[in-house]
Amino acid sequence: MEARAQARYVRVSPRKARQVIDLIRGEGVVRAREILQFSTRNVSEVVEKCLNSAVANAEHDGVKPENLFVKTTYADEGPTLKRFRPRAKGSASRIRKRTCHVTIIVATREEA
Repeated sequence: MEARAQARYVRVSPRKARQVIDLIRGEGVVRAREILQFSTRNVSEVVEKCLNSAVANAEHDGVKPENLFVKTTYADEGPTLKRFRPRAKGSASRIRKRTCHVTIIVATREEA
């Protein structure tokens, strides 16, 4: 059984988000929550909310959170906000404020 959750238009670059989600891929839900709770990155709060949402979606279908693990996580690139900063001699340089879409899929462990 799989359940998924998505956090869209997160105001952090996908590269920074991938550094956090790579830590929890393949871990059990309880362990993944511990990793995110003690992570120093700001995006870990958003990833933890997305993980909790995916677990809640699985609980709605009657699965206990202790039996779940993080099957797949990825951060896709979202739209980029373009801003300009004044520079010397009347010129301007572009600032790209990147966004990403974080997706987390949790699944049950198959007992053999």
